[in-house]
Amino acid sequence: MGQSRAIVGALAAALLVGAGVGPAPTAAAEDVGAHRSTVRFVDIEGHDGVVLKANVVSPAGGGSHPLLVLPTSWAVPQVEYLAQAQRLADSGYVVVSYNVRGFWQSGGRIEVAGPPDIADTSRVIDWALAHTRADGERVGVAGVSYGAGIGLLAAAFDERVDAVVALSGWADLVDSIYSGRTQHLQVAGLLAGSGELTGRPSDELRDILEGFLSSDLSREQELVEWGRSRSPATFVDAINRGGAAIMLGNAWGDSFFPPNQYAEFFERLTVPKRLEFRPGDHATGELTGLLGLPNDTWTSAHRWLDHHLKGADNGVGEEQPVRIKSRSTGDYESYPDWDAVGARRHEMPLGGTEGIAANVDSGANGGVVLLTGALDQFVRLPPVVPVPLLPPAHTAVWESAPAAEPRPVRGTPVLRTTVTSDAPSGTFVAYLYDVGPLGTGRLITHAPHTFHHRTPGEPFTVDLELFSTAYDVPAGHRLVLAVDTVDPLYAEHNPHGADLTFTSPADDPSHLSVPLG
Repeated sequence: MGQSRAIVGALAAALLVGAGVGPAPTAAAEDVGAHRSTVRFVDIEGHDGVVLKANVVSPAGGGSHPLLVLPTSWAVPQVEYLAQAQRLADSGYVVVSYNVRGFWQSGGRIEVAGPPDIADTSRVIDWALAHTRADGERVGVAGVSYGAGIGLLAAAFDERVDAVVALSGWADLVDSIYSGRTQHLQVAGLLAGSGELTGRPSDELRDILEGFLSSDLSREQELVEWGRSRSPATFVDAINRGGAAIMLGNAWGDSFFPPNQYAEFFERLTVPKRLEFRPGDHATGELTGLLGLPNDTWTSAHRWLDHHLKGADNGVGEEQPVRIKSRSTGDYESYPDWDAVGARRHEMPLGGTEGIAANVDSGANGGVVLLTGALDQFVRLPPVVPVPLLPPAHTAVWESAPAAEPRPVRGTPVLRTTVTSDAPSGTFVAYLYDVGPLGTGRLITHAPHTFHHRTPGEPFTVDLELFSTAYDVPAGHRLVLAVDTVDPLYAEHNPHGADLTFTSPADDPSHLSVPLG
């Protein structure tokens, strides 16, 4: 684990420097120039006396104002939201942004949205109600990534929270970085490295990461329970009882928190709710807004908060709650619920027998954490692969007939197949491609799957959800499913020299169910 920490630490440092992130400011007060709002940097006493470094941006004029609390993202200092905080304060909010415990100049250790973090959010609300002109009857929590998860958990444990905006966050931490029972290796390593660089991980966190990255199966249940205790989905009943209006926003290509877990959580919510998916990777959809530039995600967030904390009649209450943006066309579409997104299903048969040897990267892969989804967002360039050149010894490939008309893939493709391994453990990754006449495959979506404790030579059935997406396959193009056993994004559990065989029994034919809009 030491070597992987060094590698991801260097990567994290490059990312932080490239983003212009520096040390958090010390306590001071200043005017905000042309803005009507004012900003001051303060210390707030959190849970167990831990000092949280924060900034308060207040609107001009008298009277009380709705309160918005912004917990920072993982490894990012408290100035993260300053541009948005100023806009919100100019429109009438008291905004308190604080560095979560364990990072930068805040005290304590990194608890990964554990009970001390949620208690900190309540302490920040207490402080704001006592020291600003905030209205305790109109309280919101918003955030990106780490701040999004903390905001959702705060809604479960603090009944004062009336509205939440959770951008690029998680609802199910286990399904986010351990989907398909597979460690998302690059993500976990980057989180570990950036935590070491910019904060002070708790002993518990270091121990959990050691068990996770070392694939210690004897601790699997312990690790899963640790993740569930930090998952808003675990507390969805409490969130529903609290009644806070919840807005969820994420990217189709989020390499930290894939969209499936947000969509499933959204369907379980009974409060006023909204779900938005756009092209991009982790937090790239919010990035320009954090820099103070026009941004669709933040515009939606402001409208949501205005409606639920100010009572603004801005149309939010009449709009359909699910809003998605196609990766291919850039057009927005609205739906009454998540099930309506992929209302039609196309079943692509996966006949025959395909055998592959493990431990070799075929060239098909899900890309690079943070970079791949950003390229798809800004230049519409997903990972590409020459499908005819994929090595047949290490890749199973099935293809559809050319489409007579465009196919709008919307939602969550589901693979059902029968697998036989000559080893008790193994990993495979399924990739769905859009393949044109020249054989170049553009990645639509993918997902990993790992199995353990299987009887060698005995077939077993796998149902695997690929990551949700919105992609338009042109007429004349084929859908191609490719399966291999190595992807740098994920841990691999195939013993050296293992073989996997994929079959389609007559009584349970293998197929890929593709959702169409």
